[in-house]
Amino acid sequence: MTHFFKRASSAVVITAALLTAIGPAVAQQPYPAQPVRLLVAFAPGGPADIIARIVGQKLNDLWREPVVIENRGGAGGNIAAGAAARAEPNGYTVLVTTSAFAVNPSLSAKAGYSPDEFKTVAVAATTPNLIVGAPNLTASTLREVITSAAKENLTYGTAGVGTTPHLSAEKIFKLNAKANIVHAPFTGAGPALNAVMGGHTPLASVALPAAMELVKGKQVKALAVTSRERMPSLPDVPTARELGLSDDEDATWVAFLVSAKTPQTVIDKLNADVNKVLADASVREQFDRIGFAAVGGSVTDSQNYVRGEITKWGDIIRKLELKQE
Repeated sequence: MTHFFKRASSAVVITAALLTAIGPAVAQQPYPAQPVRLLVAFAPGGPADIIARIVGQKLNDLWREPVVIENRGGAGGNIAAGAAARAEPNGYTVLVTTSAFAVNPSLSAKAGYSPDEFKTVAVAATTPNLIVGAPNLTASTLREVITSAAKENLTYGTAGVGTTPHLSAEKIFKLNAKANIVHAPFTGAGPALNAVMGGHTPLASVALPAAMELVKGKQVKALAVTSRERMPSLPDVPTARELGLSDDEDATWVAFLVSAKTPQTVIDKLNADVNKVLADASVREQFDRIGFAAVGGSVTDSQNYVRGEITKWGDIIRKLELKQE
């Protein structure tokens, strides 16, 4: 019996030693060594989903490891962000989200995450917001719209409270122009634009991709874009800056983020590979086709950009005294 325990004890020691040796070997495997999950914060078909699928396919080809797209929409992106914050910090769960990530913690105490729990791997793409008018709108410029607002009740639609097109329009109308144009939130950009096309709502503020084809088809009037310079795709549409209604550019963006506890080597690898994908001419062409511009850049640049957005939109939310329960 004593002999058995000695042998068993030796076996346990040997097994433990082997596991100790194997553990670091697995941990030291080049990233990625298993499927990577892109946790998309919104439903299929939206900007975050489209960008995730374009980039994810290229990463799949580059890594020879499966890249799994998992859409977990709800609560304006908060559900996916909360899940990503709680995931194992090993780089195998990557949050793909939009500007909502920077807005939500300032808008609601119930966001379910803190931006400090994340590091930005890369800002993949940006697009400006666009203010459009109904076909029967008598005003032909945004300046004329603001003048009209002093004489008649005007409303504008958006995809919802706290979206960057909403905050951008509030900044232009209320903070900068001091115009009383009332916000009418819809359940998405599509319904907001349908109301404008039908002449039920005079104005809408949406991300450029949502309205670009409608503008080209003259189904809505493009009044102003929130980019720094005029968009090559809409060269006749003035910027809010040149109209004297904004001193900054406002964008809707899509970014890739991971837990802040993720090893820096993994974050750097992810950043390098996402940048390789964003430099691909076919990817840039696909982005351009849907109204987005590829961005990329270092981890530091990406992190600083998102932090700047958190500060900027937080200040605007406080000035507008907006809160979402």
